[in-house]
Amino acid sequence: MGNDDDAGRVKRWLELLASERDAAALYTRMAAVETGERRSIFEELAAVERRHAGHWEEKIRGAGAPVPPPGSPSLRTRLLGTAARRLSPNAVLPLIERAERTDAGVYDADPDAAPGMAADEHGHARTIGKLIEGGKPSPRAQIARRERWHRGDRSGALRAGVFGVSDGLVSNTALVMGVAGSGVSHTVILLTGTAGLLAGSFSMAAGEYVSMASQREMYQREISLEAQELEEKPQEERDELVLLYRAKGIPRDEAIRLADRIMADRQVALDTLTREELGLDPTELGSPLSAAISSMLTFALGALVIIFPYFFGSGTAALIAAIILAAAALVGVGAGIGLLNGRPALRSGLRQLVLGAAAALVTYGIGHLIGAHVS
Repeated sequence: MGNDDDAGRVKRWLELLASERDAAALYTRMAAVETGERRSIFEELAAVERRHAGHWEEKIRGAGAPVPPPGSPSLRTRLLGTAARRLSPNAVLPLIERAERTDAGVYDADPDAAPGMAADEHGHARTIGKLIEGGKPSPRAQIARRERWHRGDRSGALRAGVFGVSDGLVSNTALVMGVAGSGVSHTVILLTGTAGLLAGSFSMAAGEYVSMASQREMYQREISLEAQELEEKPQEERDELVLLYRAKGIPRDEAIRLADRIMADRQVALDTLTREELGLDPTELGSPLSAAISSMLTFALGALVIIFPYFFGSGTAALIAAIILAAAALVGVGAGIGLLNGRPALRSGLRQLVLGAAAALVTYGIGHLIGAHVS
């Protein structure tokens, strides 16, 4: 049994060795078509991959197995290298980043990996991401600096509210129209619509709370892990910060000075690493309670529109009034969502009207068929 386990471990080490060698070959080819600081960054990434490969070579030798000589790079590496040379390095960087992010956790729970290897792999994906940005702030950061109002939704309540009113309007309109199509009395329509409003509101609130709480817990865990790495491996975190700033286009000496100043204060260092490495703003993790309340109230507001006329009337007059109110609300909500997303308000409003009307017509038709069949 022990021999089988050893053979399995050696086989896995050989696969990891081949992967690290291939990654080193890829970064070497990328460095060959780059210049200046970007070339230096790729050379350093290749050196890290060669160091990882050396670790697995030692493990394989220690197990008494032969270390295979380096072979030809994989077809993928050759194709990416050719594309970078013939087209542009920037043309293949998104593909490299995607692969790095997919494989970033390969050493997270590997007892055979050397200290720092897991952090290196995570760092590579972030470094490639910064190279893709080309030293420019992310679109979100640019918008946030230009338009301060984007920062006002730290709790997540605005997002939850927008989707809450839209869902309440569309879902309860479809529900009420389906019941109205069956020809039931005004009282049944009102009760059904009210039940849909209450059930949907509480369901939306519970779902939003769980979703936001889970997201917040995940973010907090990532920040705590970053704090642990900062405490246990400050030099590695400092070196990674230097590499990230260099990938943004900052000269090496300046990046080193900047990283040293940041690392002098652990709280500043943690805040910076959280933003630069994880892409998170510690002050904007979202509030589950605010999001849940916002979602519940706005869903109820949207769902109330279609049943409002039935509080004061019945029959065809109430149905026509409900349709007019729902149509106006659909256009208004759609236009509001469009404005928030920077899209044409009229186009977004008409799209929301078409989608909501389609759902209402389908349910009305089904309700009419069922009502006719039952009667």
